[in-house]
Amino acid sequence: MFNLTMSESTAAETTLVGVSDGERTRESALRERFASFWGPATGDMRSVYDAFISACPMVDGVVIHEVDAERVNGWWLRPVTAKPGAAILYLHGGGYVLGSAKAYRGFVSQLVSRTQVSALVIDYPLAPEATLPSAPAAALAAWKWLTDQGFEQISIVGDSAGGGLTLVTLAELKKRSLGASPVAGVVFSPWTDMTFAGPSMTDATVEDPLIGYDYLQDCAQKYLGSVSASDPLASPLLGDLHGLPPLLIQVGTDERLRDDSVRYADRAARAGVSVQFEIWEGMHHVFQLDVAHLESSRRALDNAARFLSDAFAPK
Repeated sequence: MFNLTMSESTAAETTLVGVSDGERTRESALRERFASFWGPATGDMRSVYDAFISACPMVDGVVIHEVDAERVNGWWLRPVTAKPGAAILYLHGGGYVLGSAKAYRGFVSQLVSRTQVSALVIDYPLAPEATLPSAPAAALAAWKWLTDQGFEQISIVGDSAGGGLTLVTLAELKKRSLGASPVAGVVFSPWTDMTFAGPSMTDATVEDPLIGYDYLQDCAQKYLGSVSASDPLASPLLGDLHGLPPLLIQVGTDERLRDDSVRYADRAARAGVSVQFEIWEGMHHVFQLDVAHLESSRRALDNAARFLSDAFAPK
């Protein structure tokens, strides 16, 4: 059981979201599906991971096309009636070693449909073939591409490792002039600390059905290269958080990265950042993907869409 006093001590505006008994039953059934999928999984893990992520359904009425530009590769998702001048840059998860823009199209379409804002989901160089700072460089190149297309209101959204990369990119944008300033950031279960100092990393009461401590250690070793784990490019928790745009952070109570979110939300709020922090009871890592199975997934994405819509609204 999550210790509520952790959230009570957080400076961020924090909501602990409870779930019904029916939702707990659906979550339990979903965990059995995870075990049946990953247990016998063999072969190329990138293909297996992409198949897992691709199960998130594509929303009707979202038009997609491939982007193949200099330094920017991925997919563009556009609602039939898109808000002019606004865009979402989406950075996918996968521990910096797995994941692809193509696999995440269905999930990103869920946000596009809810916000009526177009989105660019990119491929960035994966480890171990590429190490830091390749991924942040790719994210910044994508940001520059969007501003060159004339977009003036841009938010960045990401999950897991992509959530960490989102927070890194927002911090890096403070340091340089690359057109428009970000209007907001949304992160689902972000990986913010590669020094593994969060208590939930080794808490025996946490029953994370998707990622483990050893897996994350392996991913970090492959991704870091010669960069220190305490470098803010690897661990945005340890960087300068002053001046970031408004943030929405969502995390489940039952995941290894839980306290990466708790500590980042607290530190960002103490740095003067407007932070909305949601902790979802009994939910697993990046539960937002499971819109076909969980009411909590749909509610969380609705919350994220409202937050983004508010950020994109005229001031």
